[in-house]
Amino acid sequence: MAQICLQDSAADLEEPTLIEGFPGLGLVGKIATDHLVRELDMRYYAGVDCEGLPRIGVYRGGDRTARPPVRIYVSEEHDLFALQSDAPIRSEAVGTVADCVTEWTVAQEATPIYLSGLPSEREESPDIYGIATGDAGETLEANDIPVPPEDGVITGPTGALINRAAHRDLDSVGLVVESSPQFPDPEAASVLLEEGIAPIADLEIDVQDLIDRAEEIKEKREQFAQQMQQIGQEESSQAQPLRMYQ
Repeated sequence: MAQICLQDSAADLEEPTLIEGFPGLGLVGKIATDHLVRELDMRYYAGVDCEGLPRIGVYRGGDRTARPPVRIYVSEEHDLFALQSDAPIRSEAVGTVADCVTEWTVAQEATPIYLSGLPSEREESPDIYGIATGDAGETLEANDIPVPPEDGVITGPTGALINRAAHRDLDSVGLVVESSPQFPDPEAASVLLEEGIAPIADLEIDVQDLIDRAEEIKEKREQFAQQMQQIGQEESSQAQPLRMYQ
């Protein structure tokens, strides 16, 4: 069962959306979620305590407050939850963590938006595609988010979350964006925000700061990306063509 440690009073949301930010290819989900939390001034709501998550404390420069590595933020104004993660998930814990987060999401009656990067050595603006479980495909159609052009799979924590939603026929959206296979990709994260998250969750998100700070973000996330590579690509959330598994 999902365990959360509330920091403040319970949130009063009507039909919430959950944005998932586990780190993966290009760190696109993490960068997008971090920006969303900062841009919308979302408040810290809960620490996520699932079996298999690393038992570490995280702190920020200029702030004495230490918190768990996986956290939930909330904005009642925007009817929104965001899952922010500062730690990669090891392969043996992916299934347990996915079950845990799914149980919590169902309890909140939230519709999750799962985020993943698709390896691409592109020269132009990245393309974004949408997949869904349950009846959420209608949401993608309503917002003109394209269907993937080829078969594929999503691995890591994000893939496990989509797997759980598919097995239980829960409504969920998966956004897949072309991303750098080697480096943090703020440009791809901005596309996730502008062309995917914003229209689906009915948000206004300024991504100019994200674009302006692209180089700074790349430098700050480089160490994290190296850590992800050391753990192994098979444990990282990413989309891949299905032919890779055939």
